[in-house]
Amino acid sequence: MKKVLFLCTGNSARSPMAEGLVNHYLGDEWQAHSAGTDPAGYVHPLAVEAMAELGIDVSGHRSKSADEFRDVDLDLVVTVCDDAAENCPVWLGQGRKVHVSFEDPAKATGSEEERLAAFRRIRDGIRDQILSLLENEGRRDDPSLSLA
Repeated sequence: MKKVLFLCTGNSARSPMAEGLVNHYLGDEWQAHSAGTDPAGYVHPLAVEAMAELGIDVSGHRSKSADEFRDVDLDLVVTVCDDAAENCPVWLGQGRKVHVSFEDPAKATGSEEERLAAFRRIRDGIRDQILSLLENEGRRDDPSLSLA
């Protein structure tokens, strides 16, 4: 089974949602983890709510430090922070590195419903882009699909 680490700064919204989505939809091929360079210490309640709408429970996840994964044998490390708004962490451990930018839904303003809508939008973007990325990554490593 391949291992992927989703990395951002706080490990409170985007990376835990990515971890939950991958383990739910691609858990037979990928084992997903998430971490942050400056863990917030919690998973954002609106991230938990947005994921629960898909039947995915991330309420038991904890915000983890990237240091916990430095010596883990990873196939892929995906940074998910928005370069325009913050500095994405640099990963010095194992695994091929990829960046897929998502804005931070925790920075959304407005009513609770408007903020939840931001989490849903980011969740759906992560689902579409990250699942496609990992499915393509699996095909890239499949020798039966080579053109030779």
